[in-house]
Amino acid sequence: MSHIFRDRTPGGESKRHTMASIATEHLPSPYSDQNFSLSDPDLRETAYEIFVGACRTSSSKRLTYIPLSEKREGSSSSSSNTASFSASASASLQRSLSSTAASKVKKALGLKSSSSSRKKIGNSVSLVKDNSEGSGARTKKAVTIGELMRVQMRVSEQADSRIRRAMLRIAAGQLGRRIESMVLPLELLQQFKSSEFPNQREYEAWQKRNLKVLEAGLLLYPHLPLEKTDTASQRLRQIIRGASEKPIETGKNNETLQVLRSVVMSLACRSFDGSVSETCHWADGFPLNLQLYQMLLEACFDINDETSIIEEVDEVLELIKKTWVILGLNQMLHNLCFSWVLFHRFVATGQVEDDLLFAANNLLVEVEKDAKAMKDPVYSSVLSSMLSSMLGWAEKKLIAYHDTFHSGNIDSMQSVIALGVSAAKILVEDISNEYHRKRKDIDVACERVDTYIRSSLRAAFAQASFISLIGIRITRWSRKMEKVNSTRQLFKNQTNSLPVLSGLAQDISELACNEKVVFSPILKRWHPLAAGVAVATLHACYGNELKQFVSSISELTPDSVQVLRAADKLEKDLVQIAVEDSVDSEDGGKSIIREMPPYEAEAALANLVRSWIRTRVDRLKEWVDRNLEQEVWNARANKDRFAPSAVEVLRIVDETLEAFFLLPIPMHPVLLPDLMNGLDKCLQHYVLKAKSGCGTRSTFVPTMPALTRCTMGSKFRGVFKKKEKSQIAQRRKSQVGSMNGENSFGITQLCVRINTLQHIRTQLEVLEKRTITHLRNSESTHVEDIANGLGKKFELSAAACPEGIQQLCEATAYKVIFHDLSHVLWDGLYIGEVSSCRIEPFLVELEQNLEIISTTVHDRVRTRVITDVMRASFDGFLLVLLAGGPSRAFSRQDSEIIEEDFKFLTDLFWSNGDGLPTDLIDKHSTTVKGILPLFRTDSEGLIERFKRVTLESYGSSAKSGLPLPPTSGQWNPTEPNTLLRVLCYRNDETAIKFLKKAYDLPKKL
Repeated sequence: MSHIFRDRTPGGESKRHTMASIATEHLPSPYSDQNFSLSDPDLRETAYEIFVGACRTSSSKRLTYIPLSEKREGSSSSSSNTASFSASASASLQRSLSSTAASKVKKALGLKSSSSSRKKIGNSVSLVKDNSEGSGARTKKAVTIGELMRVQMRVSEQADSRIRRAMLRIAAGQLGRRIESMVLPLELLQQFKSSEFPNQREYEAWQKRNLKVLEAGLLLYPHLPLEKTDTASQRLRQIIRGASEKPIETGKNNETLQVLRSVVMSLACRSFDGSVSETCHWADGFPLNLQLYQMLLEACFDINDETSIIEEVDEVLELIKKTWVILGLNQMLHNLCFSWVLFHRFVATGQVEDDLLFAANNLLVEVEKDAKAMKDPVYSSVLSSMLSSMLGWAEKKLIAYHDTFHSGNIDSMQSVIALGVSAAKILVEDISNEYHRKRKDIDVACERVDTYIRSSLRAAFAQASFISLIGIRITRWSRKMEKVNSTRQLFKNQTNSLPVLSGLAQDISELACNEKVVFSPILKRWHPLAAGVAVATLHACYGNELKQFVSSISELTPDSVQVLRAADKLEKDLVQIAVEDSVDSEDGGKSIIREMPPYEAEAALANLVRSWIRTRVDRLKEWVDRNLEQEVWNARANKDRFAPSAVEVLRIVDETLEAFFLLPIPMHPVLLPDLMNGLDKCLQHYVLKAKSGCGTRSTFVPTMPALTRCTMGSKFRGVFKKKEKSQIAQRRKSQVGSMNGENSFGITQLCVRINTLQHIRTQLEVLEKRTITHLRNSESTHVEDIANGLGKKFELSAAACPEGIQQLCEATAYKVIFHDLSHVLWDGLYIGEVSSCRIEPFLVELEQNLEIISTTVHDRVRTRVITDVMRASFDGFLLVLLAGGPSRAFSRQDSEIIEEDFKFLTDLFWSNGDGLPTDLIDKHSTTVKGILPLFRTDSEGLIERFKRVTLESYGSSAKSGLPLPPTSGQWNPTEPNTLLRVLCYRNDETAIKFLKKAYDLPKKL
């Protein structure tokens, strides 16, 4: 009992300050009534009276304080003094506390014993008996349970003395009568007069309290329900009403008290079967009995340290239980009420002493056992109310446990969860009718904890989301303010700030890790997948935000990239935690993983990048179309003589590739083929547009006229009518076709186009190497990505460039020969008299064109272009000889001139060794050299050779007549059509007659 008057040491003050700093919560009593008229002091004094009555003593001596020092000095005489108590005295109340053993109750409840409680004694009290009549000498006694209870229940010595005097008088007047057979307030009213109180006011308050107790126990909360026709209850109300106006004169056996005793005993001795009960029921009605009992149980707490249970709790509870017979209680109701008292004290004192909550939890284990066996409706009602209150309090903490608990107070969280789970389990399994009806096979603890985890994580997510949003708004406001002062500082802030969802992803990742380390180990006691449920909840919450974000973005921005990458990282972190948490689970964590549908952030990011690629490619294609329409192909535009548009398109391609690799994305190797394909198509489009409209070989080669035969001695020999010339010229113009924008397709412009394609072709290799370098420097690239060449080359444009160059070279060559020089070749060479229309004019102009080509075209393709010009000139020379029309005719003597002219033509390309290589010239002149000998062969020999070759070609079908061989365009000395054409242009009688007879060819068109 020593700690009742403990000194306020600094250590003691610390705890008081701690408690005072925490706001206490008000918990309504589970068995209170709003209309309850008795105050806590009234209840406490009445409870003390019941306690003393249940453990009553016959001692008439007063209570006296004795300093502890005196008590110790006189301890040796304590036994002899104790023996002087009356035989009817309660031994329990007088029990000495000097040798209290370790508390069994505390041990059972898991409470710590205060080993130092008796070392800080200042003053103590003892219940003593003055053995010397009138001498004033006091025998020193050890501290007793009775005195401890008086002090604990805040009852004054004067009131205690009065109560004990009343008990002695009652015992003397009703010897042998048990306490449960009397109505204590009625007996007390019978014993005292107003003169026995210090003043009238205190007397009236005492009387009023006792009448209120009678009213509460017999009228408001009776043990048995009252009948409306009960006259005793009506009379009692009248007496109590009258007493409120004029106090009853007590202490006498007057008429008023006799009537009061009559109606009180009539109401108190009622029984269920209608007989008169020997036991008086005046304090055992619900909830009065539990309110009174709570007051007694609260005496177990140190009045100077409200969070500590006294060391003498075993002896105190032993005496308190003696009141059960009066209050109508049993062990089950005791467990129920004591668990509430422990819990309520924990909450009311600022929730600083976790031992109290732990003790309440331990006692709930007994309550759970009781609940299974006890089916009394009143008990069930009280139990339900109490557990609902406990559960409500616990769930306020647990529904958002991140706001309440942290690593510093995590131990108390375990007790709160245990309390909430125990309360929920009893409510569901032992009280819920629905549960008993359906008997669902559910784990109440796991289900409740699952709810706590999900709700708390949702709340934590909402709070984190709000904080992130507020942070962004503050940053934006700061930027506006800084913009006035410093643009440089603004840029710094912009680069360092994070998008809301990106910062939120980092916060959620930290929240998940903290959950795993701090809370999940505690929660796992009740939920095997605590961490998994937590991360699944966070995954769903962030997923909802991310879904809205993705639906709102249509293009790739730095913010969108940052958010999606952060989301992808967060998802990997959360899944990793879930997998680790479910290693030992029955399903291997499949149920949790099913709750976490993929964000597909990487796919969303890839789609945005593809959209970015499409936009860039479409813009480039539009640029190509627009700029090629304006391109003039000017050789003087730059020193390398290629189109400026090519430089620009290659620059755009290079910048696009660089911009792609600067994108902060993790899938460069995956999406690079998409970009390369798009850029490749743009470059291919440029190449195709660059060569379009320039023509081909067939565009410039004239259509061969129909075969005719020469006319001997014609007056037009050597003379070519002007009309025919104009017709031929007109035919040439129509054959060349419309050349849109002639200036764009001149020889120089064609050479610039060739140079442009050659430049693009060489730069493609540079771009490919640069792309590999970018890929190698990308953080997301693996070795196999570099080793695999697919998707890293410009395949379409690389193939289109040589094809375009070949087409342009051929077009240039045939345009020069058959279009630009047609007036000196097709319209001038060997027209009329062979000797007067030789090849020299053609060679002069051809040389001029070759000079232009040589100085314009790129070195890498110069030989190719000139070779094509040579090949075209050889084709043109043969075309004049074999398909020159009726204005041309050759005799055997002309063969020398023809061979000499061809020699001049080949010498021009050889150019004394400075031109084309001899072997190249020989290769392309083979056909001409094979055909020229036919022009010096006699006509008879040609006819015989023609017949033989035709028969060989057509077989038996040629015996009835020589078929007209078709024109193949592939000249050859052994080909029938070539031989026939030599005969058609042979100016002698033998050839003319043969053609007339064999084919009846006309002399002119």
